[in-house]
Amino acid sequence: MDDDYYSIDAILAENQKIQCTFKKEIPNMGHLTGGNERDIKPTMKAQIPVWLARTLFFSGYADLTMPPAYAERVRHALDAEATSVKLSNLVGQGGLWYGFGRLIMNELDDDSPDTQELSKLLATTFKARLPAVVDQAQHFASINTAGSSGGGADAGIAFREGLDGTERELFNLAQESAKRTKLWYESSDRGRR
Repeated sequence: MDDDYYSIDAILAENQKIQCTFKKEIPNMGHLTGGNERDIKPTMKAQIPVWLARTLFFSGYADLTMPPAYAERVRHALDAEATSVKLSNLVGQGGLWYGFGRLIMNELDDDSPDTQELSKLLATTFKARLPAVVDQAQHFASINTAGSSGGGADAGIAFREGLDGTERELFNLAQESAKRTKLWYESSDRGRR
């Protein structure tokens, strides 16, 4: 995901909501919590977008609560079998699990244990899932270029639905690369021998 101002992925990730616990009273801002309170009281919790939470964290008005997509339950599932977890279901708006995790890391202290743990989780998950993404992309590319239709295309769609947005991009790139390699091989002298 880019940090570019015009990046759609960055905009979608920043609109994800995270839970905050307020540390100070904030007058006339009770509407942020979605309740009927006029003021925000200390210890109140609210789901607010990352772009707004950033200001509250840096000004000392609120603390971040780690989102459920990175909670211990998810960590255990990823440790057990990273490829079986549907990352797209863990966060909304296009399933940008890695991008949202990176935004959360940016909001945390660099030296905090949560930052280190989240960084390790993102890296190990990506490394564990990447070979399966590339392998499946090549497999489904060979099925599609062979001209067969039916179950193979459906299985490819089902596999892609569980991928994070970043993984879907890599899947598409690997699939296109496999198709082009096969076409090149078939059109070259090597394919005719």
